[in-house]
Amino acid sequence: MSSTVFPGRYTAALKDPAGQSVQTGRDVGSRDEVTVFLIGMRANRWWKLGRIAQVTSAMPKMLAHLARTPEAGMLGFHTWFGRTTIILSYWESPEHLNRFAADREAPHLEPWRRFMKELAGSGDVGVWHETYRVRPGDFETVYSDMPRFGLAAAAQHVPVGRGTGTARERIQRGAPRSTAP
Repeated sequence: MSSTVFPGRYTAALKDPAGQSVQTGRDVGSRDEVTVFLIGMRANRWWKLGRIAQVTSAMPKMLAHLARTPEAGMLGFHTWFGRTTIILSYWESPEHLNRFAADREAPHLEPWRRFMKELAGSGDVGVWHETYRVRPGDFETVYSDMPRFGLAAAAQHVPVGRGTGTARERIQRGAPRSTAP
């Protein structure tokens, strides 16, 4: 992720089925949907450093693999470290995410199996994840004086303009249009 700050206000845009940005009405790329994947771990017993290190050491390998393998489908990620560590990632689809998770050649399946065999149920380290599908009309974003971040870094980063100045306008602009006469 670049650290270049974009002065002003920006929003994230996805395309509608007609190929236009739901925020601006302009053609802004090929993304119709994004899968958001949150994953993390919590050091429940912080004094068990060896077990914590066992879990935390697997993730950098996975992220490096995904950075080298764009066809795996990860569009970008952000991390936060602490007692509870969080990785926010964006994927092309749930299928891409599931394919990576089950891929015997990728660096996920073996550490997951090891965790389930050696640590799950011990209470020492907790792990969690959440997956969401984000479609036009299902989100609203704004980034003010920020580098490209979040959904705008994974999809399209567009200036806030006419019809997108408020949260209400941004969410309504992306809402599916009625087909009733």
